[in-house]
Amino acid sequence: MKNNSLPMDALVAAAAKSAEPTPPPRKIWEIRTEEQHYAFLKDKNIPETNRYGQKIDLIELTEKKLPNLTPGRSMYINENPAVGTNPNRNKQHGFFFTADNCIGCHACEAACSEKNDNPAHLAFRSVGYVEGGSFPDYKRMNISMACNHCDDPVCLKGCPTGAYTKHTEYGAVLQDPDTCFGCGYCTWVCPYNAPQLDPVKGQVSKCNMCVDRLEVGLKPACVSACVGNALDFGVIEKIPEGREQARVEIPGFPSPEITRPNIRFQQIKQLPDEMKRTDSMPLKYHKDEKGRYRPTIDQKKGKAMHWNLARLSSRENPLVLFTLAAQTAAGAFALQFLGAQAGVSGLVAFAQSALYAPLAIVELLLVAFGLFMSTMHLGKPQRFYRGFNNLRHSPVSREGLGIAIFIGALGLHILFSLPANSLVQALASGLFGMDVNGLADGVRPVATGFGVLAVLASGVGLYYMTRCYRIKARPFWNHWQVGTAFVGNALSLGALLAGTVVVATLAFTGHSVQGAALLCGAVLTLGLAVEGLGHVAHARAMGRAEHEGGAAYYVQTTTFGKTFWLRNALLALNVLLACTMLTTLLLQTAPGLVTLLGWAVVGATAVVTSLIGRALFYVLVIPTTMPGAFFWKNKGFEEHARDIGLANMPQVGVAPLRH
Repeated sequence: MKNNSLPMDALVAAAAKSAEPTPPPRKIWEIRTEEQHYAFLKDKNIPETNRYGQKIDLIELTEKKLPNLTPGRSMYINENPAVGTNPNRNKQHGFFFTADNCIGCHACEAACSEKNDNPAHLAFRSVGYVEGGSFPDYKRMNISMACNHCDDPVCLKGCPTGAYTKHTEYGAVLQDPDTCFGCGYCTWVCPYNAPQLDPVKGQVSKCNMCVDRLEVGLKPACVSACVGNALDFGVIEKIPEGREQARVEIPGFPSPEITRPNIRFQQIKQLPDEMKRTDSMPLKYHKDEKGRYRPTIDQKKGKAMHWNLARLSSRENPLVLFTLAAQTAAGAFALQFLGAQAGVSGLVAFAQSALYAPLAIVELLLVAFGLFMSTMHLGKPQRFYRGFNNLRHSPVSREGLGIAIFIGALGLHILFSLPANSLVQALASGLFGMDVNGLADGVRPVATGFGVLAVLASGVGLYYMTRCYRIKARPFWNHWQVGTAFVGNALSLGALLAGTVVVATLAFTGHSVQGAALLCGAVLTLGLAVEGLGHVAHARAMGRAEHEGGAAYYVQTTTFGKTFWLRNALLALNVLLACTMLTTLLLQTAPGLVTLLGWAVVGATAVVTSLIGRALFYVLVIPTTMPGAFFWKNKGFEEHARDIGLANMPQVGVAPLRH
C-alpha cells in the first residue's frame, strides 16, 4: 500500500458511531425465494494477502488498534442497526471480470440503475468497448466497469468534504451524497470514472458495492444480473470456479499502480495488436513487447487546425476566474507589501500615500470575487463551509484554507493600516479634530504582522492550488508546467495591477516613479518568461507522450490549433516587448509616454493570453477514463445531442448543463 496511514484514518472515520439509542433491527435485504444459486457468495479458502502484499483481513490490517472495529459492528445501512451474517464481512472484496464472456447486453447497468434508482443520465456501472482488426477477423472486447473500491482510494484523499469512507466491512469505499457539496474533484482524480457528478442534484454518488446484499450473503445486483457469467464477485484474489487468470489490467484499463484497484480480469482470447475506442477520445491501445496494451494517440480528427473559440467556455469557467483572480491578488499584494518592507523607494512612498489601502481593498475584493466564483462552481454552494473537512489529505481543503487565511489577514492588514493612511489622518483631523499619529505608530507592527501572514498564506494557497492539478489520472495536468503557469500569472498579472496603481499614484503626487516602474516591469517580465518556459517544456513533453496527455496535446494542436498558436505567438511577442520596455526603462531617468504605452500593450496582452491559456487548460485535459461506446458515455455524442436538441429528451441519457 502506498500510504499505510490512509486505511487507519478512513477506518477510524467509519468506526465513529453515536452511542445514542438505536431503533430495533430489521431485515437488511429481503432474499427472494427464487434466488438462484449463482447469486450467493461462496468464498471459503481465503488468501492472507493480496498481490501487493497488503492483508486481506481488514481488522488485522489495522493491527487491531481500534477496538470498535469488531466483526459484529453494524454498518447502519439505511439507519438499520442490524448486523450482517456474512462470515467474510471483514475481508477485502472485489469484482472479477471475464472479458471474453461479456456480450455487451448492459444487463449489469440496468440492474445497478434499478437498484439505486438512478436517472437516465447517471450510471454507477457502465459498459464500453474497444475493437480491432478487420473483416473477417474483426474483434471486439466489452468492458463493464464500476467502482473498484481501491486499496489506495484517491477519491477519499481528494474529497474536501470527507464524504468518502473506506470500511473494514468488505473494504467498501462508500460515499455520502448528503455530505458532498458537488465540487466534482473526486471525478477528476479517479482513473476509472467511478464517482458520478449529477448536475441536476448538484452532488456526486457512486457504486456502494451493494453492501446491503453482501450482508445477507448475496452478490451485488450487477453480478447477479449478468447473463454471460462475465461478472463475478468475492474476496479479492479468490479466482472464481472455472477461471484461470487473475490479471490486473486489460486493454482500455488505466494503470493499476495509481490506486491498486480491487478488480481482477480474465482475457484469454487473442486480440489484434491494436484496439481502438469508438467514443470521441483520440486514443487507441497498442500491444507492447510484454503483451500489455498501452494507450497511444488516435488522430481521429486529422491534422487540420481550427479556432473553436466558443468551445473555450466550459463548466469550469468559474475556476478560470477563481484561479486568475486569486493569483493576481496574491501577486499584487506581495509586490506592494514586500517592496515597501524591502525599502524600495517608490513603494515606500506609495505605502505612505492615500492609495495604499484602496489598492489593498481592490486586491481583497478581487480574491473575494474569486472565492465567490469558486463557490458558485459547486453543485451545492450553500455548503461551501464543508470544504475544510479533509485538511489531513485533500489539497482542495488546504488550498481553500490558505486562500481563506489570506483574505482574512489581508482584511486585518488593511484595518490596522488605516490610521497611517494620509487620507484617514486628514479626515480624522478635519472632521473630529483627532490626531491619530500615535495610534498609527502603535498599530503599525500589528499591520505588518498581518501583512506577513497574508503573504505567507497566499503562498500556501498558491502551492496547494498547484497540487490540486497534479493528478495522475490526468497526465496533461500532471506536469510541473502547472506551477509555472500559476506562479507566472501571479507575477505578471499581480505586477500589472500593482504597477498600474503605484506608478500612477507616484506620478500624480510628484514622486519619482523610476524605481517602482523598474521593479514592477521586471516582475511582470519575469512572470511572462516563467509562464513561457513552462509552456515550452510542457509542449515538448506532451508532444512526445503516447498517453492521455499526448492525446490532449493532439486536441490542443488540432481542434484548438489556431487558438493555441495565437496564445503562443502573443506570449512570445509579449516577452520580447516586455524585455524591450524594461531595457528602455533602464536607459531612461523616467518613463516616457511611448514607454508607458508599450507597457500598456504588454499588460493588455498578458490579460488576453492568461484568459486563453487558462480556458485551454480546463477544456483540453483528457482523463484516464474507461472506454465508452458509440452513443453511451461518449463526449462527442453528448455534444451532438445538445446541439440538435436530443439532450432535451431525458431518455437519451445526456445530462443537462447547469453551469
